[in-house]
This record gives sequence, structure tokens and C-alpha cells, in this order.
Amino acid sequence: MSSKLEQLQALLAPVVEALGYQCWGIEFISQGKHSVLRIYIDKEDGVLVDDCAKVSHQASAILDVEDPITSEYTLEVSSPGMDRPLFTLEQFASHAGEQVKIKLRTPFEGRRNFQGLLRGVEEQDVVVQVDNNEFLLPIDSIDKANIIPSFD
Repeated sequence: MSSKLEQLQALLAPVVEALGYQCWGIEFISQGKHSVLRIYIDKEDGVLVDDCAKVSHQASAILDVEDPITSEYTLEVSSPGMDRPLFTLEQFASHAGEQVKIKLRTPFEGRRNFQGLLRGVEEQDVVVQVDNNEFLLPIDSIDKANIIPSFD
């Protein structure tokens, strides 16, 4: 995790949790004038638009005071949704047995994209089975990971 993301997590997670939500994760996508700061929130009985608005209002106030991002950006607050992104080893472990799509920052064994069955975690690695091969992907090399929703 980059130092900017760590700083944002340390700043915003307590705000989200104080409002009664779980801070599922934070993404900062830097694209010049079109940068996006996305905060994913969750709660047991689901997230409504009003929940996102409440967190957005509080987070915006903190961000205005602390000013951790010097460039222009758009703040978005969202539920993780059905294709929920996975950020932590704990999240990967709790979703073992589900299908996932993982993109790495740098190639591992010649590839950056993995799609398959999430087997769990081993120490600092995410274990994913693609076809008949099992891969141990270091959590620090994962750029993006999402659950693939099943519509049984």
C-alpha cells in the first residue's frame, strides 16, 4: 500500500467507523485533473444512498481541514457491491471459496491477470487456483482484486 493510501486510510477509517460503518477500503486513482478518491463503506444490513451521503459529508470536512491531496479530485463514497473489491488479507480469507479476478502491479510467472477460485491466504500471500494450477500471489503485488458475483 502506498504511503498516500496509508495516510488516507489513517485519516478516513476512524471517521467512517465513528459513523457506524465499516471502512471496507479506500482507492485513490490519480489521473491529473480527473483523480478520484473512493471510499467503500459497508454495514450488516446494507448501504443506502443516505449512508453514502452522510459519510461523504463527514469525510469531505476532514479532507478540507487536513488537505492530504493537493491536486483536484472527486470524492466518491460507495458500497462494495456484488463485485466487491478486496483490499486486506482478512477480506481475502473471509471470501475463500469464491471466484475472483486479480490484477498484479508487475507480472508474476509471466502474467499480471489471474481469474479463478480464491483458496484463502498463506502468510502474506493470496492463494488462487486457476484451472489446475495454484498460485501464491503476494498481497503487496496486487493492484486490484474483485469478487466475481455468482448468479446461482
